Amino acid sequence: MIRQATIADASRIAEILIFSKRMNYRTIFRNDAVSFGEMQVYPLAKRYIDNPQELDEIWVYDDEFVKGMIHISENQILELYVDFFFENQGVGSTLIQFAIEQKHCDFLWVLEKNRKAIRFYQRYGFTITEEKKYQEGTAEFIVKMNLYADQLLLEKKIDNQP
Repeated sequence: MIRQATIADASRIAEILIFSKRMNYRTIFRNDAVSFGEMQVYPLAKRYIDNPQELDEIWVYDDEFVKGMIHISENQILELYVDFFFENQGVGSTLIQFAIEQKHCDFLWVLEKNRKAIRFYQRYGFTITEEKKYQEGTAEFIVKMNLYADQLLLEKKIDNQP
């Protein structure tokens, strides 16, 4: 169900990203010029097609078609989005468990006002740290979330078992 993204996924990934960001961030940023002007599916899909190396860090949940995506860089979750129509069906859970268990992700940054995302990450062992900074180009803060130390110790024990 989870596989590395390919050029064939470019338009679907772009669609999920753009529509999810509109749905989740419009009430936070309140900037329709960005939400419906700057953010467009075609240019993002074209960027992935023209620069396929950008897909190297993106993994998709593919169950007949792509329903969600996660962008991972080293041990950081950069983005995790699920198509609105497939929310609450285990797609996000499967993606975050993949990131933690297979890619050993242990931190991420999330918009401070995105309570829904924060609650989601907390269910999987992430906790808000004291670190926060402005989201680039905005007046909104992002906060760092780390995977609980207990969770990391448990994973290390599991990884080191014969």
